[in-house]
Amino acid sequence: MSKSRKLRELIAKGAIMMPGVPNAAMARQVERAGFDAVYISGAGMANATAGVPDIGLLTMTEVVRLAGYVANAVTIPAIVDADTGFGSAENVARTIHEFEAAGLAGCHIEDQEFPKRCGHLAGKSGVDIDEMIARIKAAVAGRRDQDFMIIARTDARGVEDFKDAVKRAHKYLDAGADAIFPEALQSTEEFCDFAKQVKAPLLANMTEFGKSPLLSFRQLADYGYKMVIFPQSAFRVSMKATEKFFEMLKKTGTQSDWIDKMQTREELYKLLDYDPVAESWKTNVER
Repeated sequence: MSKSRKLRELIAKGAIMMPGVPNAAMARQVERAGFDAVYISGAGMANATAGVPDIGLLTMTEVVRLAGYVANAVTIPAIVDADTGFGSAENVARTIHEFEAAGLAGCHIEDQEFPKRCGHLAGKSGVDIDEMIARIKAAVAGRRDQDFMIIARTDARGVEDFKDAVKRAHKYLDAGADAIFPEALQSTEEFCDFAKQVKAPLLANMTEFGKSPLLSFRQLADYGYKMVIFPQSAFRVSMKATEKFFEMLKKTGTQSDWIDKMQTREELYKLLDYDPVAESWKTNVER
């Protein structure tokens, strides 16, 4: 079964949690922890890999390569943040082709103007509905794998209002989107009301320090959301830990007090499915 088909079957059966990752090693941890799917955060790729803010600075080629590493490191489906589609409608179609070839199960495309901004920051600008519809239609027409999931993200709640987000969601579904991602809803009631008014597979973003309340997976599933992403949670935890470690290392000059907090060499090799003994034996035989 293809990963895209697997993703569709998962959400047909119920809701799924999708932890966000910025790289393939962390995606392996997600799979080992027992999650059914993984989310590749655009902010994570920009912040963790390139060290730049999430404002559309990575190119389509860079995102495809980074997302492809993740998709090929795990057996579970992965969806990726495609920002605004990386250009015109023709560019959107090519983006879908490249994501399919890289092994992704789906992506979300947003209705912001380029350059985009993080969905939970002020100062966003939305494109005209017709322009976003053109992006969606290009994505749908351009995919070769009909199971590849095209998720339309609307940032209208932070640009116009809640009613506009609902209106746009219906238009995007009519244009062929498989699912809707209402970004930056601002209350529990809005999450509930959106699910009541938009009858389609929905994605909820549980990012920290933003405009949305942090609702539980079970609560969102009960409302009717099919996918719940936690885009930067693991990255934020790891960054806080490394910040403390570097402070300590600069002060003491040794990592000794942190050994019990580290992933061991053996644990890393197990995560990577790497057996150095077998590799050594193979090398000796080849010689």
